[in-house]
Parts: sequence; C-alpha cells; structure tokens
Amino acid sequence: MTFFVTFFVTFFVSFFVSFSGAVDLLWRKSARRSSPIAFLALIVCGIITTKACAVPPETPKMPVTDDYHGVSVTDDYRWLEDGNDPAVRKWSDAQNAHARAFLDHLPHVAEIRARVTEIMSAKSIIYSSVEYRRGTLFAIQREPPKQQPFLIVVPSLDSLESLAGTRILVDPNAIDSKGATSIDWYVPSPDGKLAAVSLSHAGAEVGDVHVYETSSGRQVHEVIPRVNTGTAGGDLAWMPDGSGFFYTRHPREGERPPADIDFYQQAYFHKLGTPTEEDRYEIGKDFPRVAEIEFTMHEKSGTLLATVQNGDGGEFAHYLRSSDGTWKRLADFADRVIQAAFDRDGDLFFISRVGAPRGKIVRVPLSNPDLGGAKTIVPEGPDTIVTSFYHAPPSLLATEKRLFVVYQLGGPSELRVFDLEGNRLEGPRQLALSAVGGLTKLDGDDVLFSNMSYVEPLAYRRFRADSGKTEPTGLATKSPVAFSGVEVVREFAISKDGTKVPVNIMLPAGAKRDGANPMLVTGYGGYGVNLTPAFSAVRKVLLEQGVILAVANLRGGGEYGEPWHLQGNLTKKQNVFDDFAAVLRHVVDRRYTSREKLAIEGGSNGGLLMGATLTQHPELVKAVVSHVGIYDMLRVELSPNGVFNIAEFGTVAKADQFRALYAYSPYHHVVEGARYPAVLFLTGANDPRVDPMQSRKMTARLQAASSADATVLLRTSSDSGQGAGTALSERIEQTVDVDAFLFEELGVTYRERSKDNDRRK
Repeated sequence: MTFFVTFFVTFFVSFFVSFSGAVDLLWRKSARRSSPIAFLALIVCGIITTKACAVPPETPKMPVTDDYHGVSVTDDYRWLEDGNDPAVRKWSDAQNAHARAFLDHLPHVAEIRARVTEIMSAKSIIYSSVEYRRGTLFAIQREPPKQQPFLIVVPSLDSLESLAGTRILVDPNAIDSKGATSIDWYVPSPDGKLAAVSLSHAGAEVGDVHVYETSSGRQVHEVIPRVNTGTAGGDLAWMPDGSGFFYTRHPREGERPPADIDFYQQAYFHKLGTPTEEDRYEIGKDFPRVAEIEFTMHEKSGTLLATVQNGDGGEFAHYLRSSDGTWKRLADFADRVIQAAFDRDGDLFFISRVGAPRGKIVRVPLSNPDLGGAKTIVPEGPDTIVTSFYHAPPSLLATEKRLFVVYQLGGPSELRVFDLEGNRLEGPRQLALSAVGGLTKLDGDDVLFSNMSYVEPLAYRRFRADSGKTEPTGLATKSPVAFSGVEVVREFAISKDGTKVPVNIMLPAGAKRDGANPMLVTGYGGYGVNLTPAFSAVRKVLLEQGVILAVANLRGGGEYGEPWHLQGNLTKKQNVFDDFAAVLRHVVDRRYTSREKLAIEGGSNGGLLMGATLTQHPELVKAVVSHVGIYDMLRVELSPNGVFNIAEFGTVAKADQFRALYAYSPYHHVVEGARYPAVLFLTGANDPRVDPMQSRKMTARLQAASSADATVLLRTSSDSGQGAGTALSERIEQTVDVDAFLFEELGVTYRERSKDNDRRK
C-alpha cells in the first residue's frame, strides 16, 4: 500500500499529470501489484489530498565517497547541492508541494492565519538603527502592513517626543511594489544633508549604495555597486566635509575568478560627482580572503579607523588613517583588541581582552597611537562588556565627558556610565530582566538608548546626563496585543559537565506545572552571540493557546564572556548540544511540560543545534522547527560564506577539527529506522549565509531513513534568504506554517481568544 501512495502523490505533485492519465497509469500499476481496494484508496487520496496521504517524493541516491584523514565518508545526496540544476529545482518544487499538501490541510489553518495576520499586519510601528547628525535624527521604521521597513527623518530633537514633522526619506515599498527590495543599512553624512543607503533584492543582501538628499528625498550622485554582500557585509564612512566617502568594495566581474567574487573585501574612496571607475584604492590588498571591514570616522580630525574582522571567529585587527592619507596598523588579530570608539579629541577607547577575557577598556592617545602606551580606564569586572559589529548599535560610546558601556549579564544586558577616567557614574533607568542597545550620541553627553524585555516592547529613551533623568520618546513600539499575566522566570539547568546553563521561561497566564503544557524551547550557542531578552508580539499566538516559551543561553554565545564562547566552538562545539539537551531535560523534570508536549526551534547556527539535537536525542522532543540550518558539517566550508565560518566551526583540512565536525555533523548521524520527531525545515532559495543545499540534503536523508508515517517537511521560499529583507507577506506565511505545524504535533486544540485579550499596551 505504501508503494502506491508514494507513487501517486509523487507523480501527481511533481509532474502535474492530468487526472485521466494518472488513473490509467495507476490502474496498470495496481493491476500488477495490488488489489482494487488499494487502487481505490489511491484515487481517494489523490482527490482529497489530506495530510494523512502526504508522502514525500522519492529522492534518488547517487553515492559519492570522500576520504578525510583516512576516514571514508559516503554522501548519497551530493547531487542536491547544485541549486541551478533543473533536476534539483524540480525536486525542490516537489518537496514544496509535499509540504503544502501537509501544512494547508492542518486543523484551523484559516483561524491561525487570521490571527497571525491580525498581529503582524497591525499598524504597530517599530523603530531601529537610529542615527543623529547635527540636529537631524534618522531611523528605520517598520510599519505593517507595508512589506519592507523604510528610512525616516525626524527634523529636530525638539520633535523627539511627539515625532512631529517626521517624513519618509527612502521607501523600498515605493521603489519596488512587490516588496522584494530592502534596505541593508544606511549612513548619514556628518551634516545630515545626505544619506548613503545600501539597497538589495530578494534577501540576497548584495547591496548597491545609493545617495539621497535629505531635504528633498531625491536620489543624487552615483550608485556604487556591490558595497555589501551576504558574506562579508559592507560599510561606509563619510568625509567630515561630506564631499565623499570611504566604502567597502568587493571584486567586480572580471577582477577575480567567480569563486572569489564574494571575498577579498577592500577599502576604497569615492568623491561625489565623479565616475566610480575613478575611485581610489585605500587599503585591503593584504587582508585575509575572509576580511570584513567596518569604519569609524572622527569628524573633528578626519582620522579614520578601519576595524577588520578575520572571518566570523571574533579576531580583529585595527588600522588608522590620518588626515594626510597614511595608514598605520594599531593592532593585529592576535592582540585581542576587539572594538574602539573615538572621544571628542580623537583619542581611542578600545575594548581589550588582553588578560581580561570578559573585557576591559583601555585608552590610546591619538598623539601617540600605540597600544604599548595604552592605559586601562575600566578594568575587567565580573560581567562581560558587549561587543558589536557591522551596523549594530555600538556597545561602547564616548561623549564629551562620559563613557557609555553595555554589559552582558548572562542573557540580560545593562547600560553603565563612567567618566573618561573610568569612574562609575549614575546611569539611566532600565527595565528588569531586559536588553539595552541602540546607543546613539546626541548633543553634549546626552544619549538615546533602546530597552525591551520579553513582555515589554522596544522603546527608545533619552538619558539627560546633567540631570540624570531618563525620558520617554516617540520612538516606541506600541504592541497590538497585551502580555499582561505572562510571567517570566529565569532558572538554570545543569549540563553534562556540571555547567550551569540559563533558561528564560515565559509562562502564559494560569499555566500550571503539571507536565501537561505544550512548550517550545529555542537556543543558538555560537559566534559569541548573546540571546538577550527580546519582545515579539506574534508570540502571543502561542502563549494564548497555552504554549510555554523558553530561551536558553548556551555556551558558544557570549553571555558570560569569551570563555563562554570558546567552550562552545571549534572542537568543543559538542558542549552546546549537551547544554541544550540539559535544558530540555530540566523543563521536563521541573514539570513545565512532558516530552510528548515539547518542541524546539532554531535558525542558522541554531538550525545546526536543531539538527544535532534531533539526531543525538530524538527521544527528548516531539517536534522540531529548523530555519536555514547547517547540517552537513563536512561540506559547509565549501559554500561562499562557509569559509568565513571556519574560525567558528573548524575545517576538515585539520585532522582534529575534522574528527570533531564528523562526530556531531547531523547529516552523517541520521540512523536508518530510528524514530525521529516530526520536522519542519524552512530555507530561502537566495540565502547568502547558509546554502539552502544544507536543508535539501538533510531533508532527503531524514526522509529516506524514517518510517513511512514520519513527518519530514521542507519549505523553500523563492523570494527570501537568511531572513534579512524578507517581505511581510512571506514572514506571515512562514509564521502560519510554523504555528499550525506546532499545534498539530503538540496536540494543541486551537481556541478563540477572549474579546478583552488585546488591550493595547
């Protein structure tokens, strides 16, 4: 019977044959192999197309064997790596159709879609990426139901509370009615009269820089191609007089072989009003292949700092360009100097990890820019100084008389204030168990900063340094739903080696610890990334259906400094998976849920976490949702962005690192006949960071190894990538699919919410 169901669904979905042709073929097949009853079942299944009949398409095996340090490894699905192969596209289309046959017929999909759309399309404005230039404030505004965020201008600080006079400067929704064009980042000129904006298409993050006039919104001057890519990112710094800018430049067609087109980032200078072909090379020819460059300009002196990251492993070098055009290397990758900020006079404050794995702040005078003469201003303490890179708001900011520093407290973060000699001063008021960021220098020592928690939406606050007052601003999100009654608790699971692992738990109103609650746990654990408290209105769809939510702060992140990161990368990556398994056991042992009611979700490096968990501990959870994940650890470094990840994961070229990669690589640890939890894989066809072939291969391997009634789905979006630039409509559909899948697998019966449940906050 299984053969016939598989044959019919695959044939019908993949090749769209006519009904009469399918009947004829099925009759001939069933006449040889089965009874009229089986044949009738096939016809019924084809007509109703319910999820019970949804059987995945067959995937041919084409074995390829490689030798790694004497270990022979066979890969049955190497052929799925080439996304341009028509056979691979046809296979991907068939998998999408199979996923749709399942997802579209789940109970209450219409009600779930209505609720998700109601929340995500509500006119709940979210602000981010705030910049201030001589009286003018710029910000990115996300305003559903518009597909893409857009760039706005607030005319003065006097308008900060009411936002009176705010207008749109650059609107991708007007540029592209399909919603596929998005803003990667923007940089205003020092006088605020111009803004350089990187625009890319369909989530590919290949951004060309356009220049806009602030007063009129007109596009002016030249377009600079390929300043940003999804691998090395991109950046730009204006000259103090606004006559031109320094920018990151990737190779253009014909300059390097195709395999190197997303590497070898260098710094160039463009003078406004001149052809881009005449742009001046500045620095970078001797940088690593995986260099990632960020600029910091000191407007008073014209001194430029170029911070160069060596791939994604957290190693930084720093180069200083004086106003006469000469460059000097201040620090190399081995010097453990992470991030810098200029003060008013041009002196540099560095975050250093030399003898201070949690970070200290040192001062280097511009008159003698030599680390040998650096003076420690803020010594290492028990908490970790946060580092940021690439258009993330700074975690270290120097104003006229103060230093503002963001500290990580094991998940939550906190903004602290010092004078320029390192003495602690009174800081702004902040929410409990929350995250701070968005540091923006205003006039004098005043700053803006953002603050949010799991139950309080993001809002920018103004800190007036002289009075010590913390004031609200109009740059605040008003949630379309209320989170009153949701309780947040923070506990610690004990990992395999005794390490205490934080887990932050959101309990719906009235939840009892009786082991009967559905629960969703997420984590990341990589690159020194901190999972800080974050607000998401659409979580309400899960919470109001009684689902408990939890976020785990795993090793590999930076929640407890660089040692916490290093305990979860390279050959120690297994610690991350052990930490997550400990968290899952913890929530079951504490009777928040049971294993039959427990699901997990993660993305990118967190997708690797999902793959490792489901292959190492399939018995721990009922369902897995994995977004744009990494699963074949032996092939990841061969993708364009994979080389950047070697510093984090390691390389198969080194025997010890190969052994570690092979020991946990999810793709290579799928066991024939094992009973795995239900899995929903999601990927984007244009993902520049994690090759979608990772999801294709893992799907094929799991489907082949699992029993016929197992649920293994692959959902590929044709107009998205890693997530940046994804249109609102697609984000809504992804959320609907995930929520409907989770409700089905966790046994949640969707119920209508009470009418007074959405009082606005």
